[in-house]
Amino acid sequence: MDKLQRIVGVIDEIVEANTKLAHFWSQAHGWAPPSASELMSKSRLDWQVSLSKVLKNWVSSHLDDGELILAWSNLGVLLEGTLKLYLSVYLEDYLKDELVPRGKKGKVLQADILTLEQLKTFCKKKALLDQVQIDFVEKIQNRRNAIHAYKNRPLGDTSEWHECLDWYMDLVVEINSRLPYPEGYCRIQISR
Repeated sequence: MDKLQRIVGVIDEIVEANTKLAHFWSQAHGWAPPSASELMSKSRLDWQVSLSKVLKNWVSSHLDDGELILAWSNLGVLLEGTLKLYLSVYLEDYLKDELVPRGKKGKVLQADILTLEQLKTFCKKKALLDQVQIDFVEKIQNRRNAIHAYKNRPLGDTSEWHECLDWYMDLVVEINSRLPYPEGYCRIQISR
């Protein structure tokens, strides 16, 4: 299998994983606590699936700068959505946490409105992600910020984007393994 076929396979796994997550958690009434299921039922988990499918637009052995900026933006928004889902499933714990991000007046910020920076900071403080994972979040975040195209920013390259796709798929599998499911529910598995 050549490198691009492997990347298409990784994207297919991302689509399948985000489809399963969206299907279960958008209809979690009776399983998740009411506040969490209410939040997830109105969240656009279907967009996570759609944005996963769009990753195929960036399958190439060489992306030009514009394509690379959009590819990083695509991956960054998926990462942000995955971390928001994780915190939303555990919404009641999140809202009670002393390290929860707060607005200017000290009011707790809901999980669904956090920026990627706030998500990263909270996950780091709570040790929800290890340092290698935090480093990947920062890499994707920094590359994604090139969408603000006026200031010069490092874009990385196509190989680095492919590496981060692999890492994102691994993160989705790990986060899914930490989520509570009914006994016998088929968890996400990857073929690698």
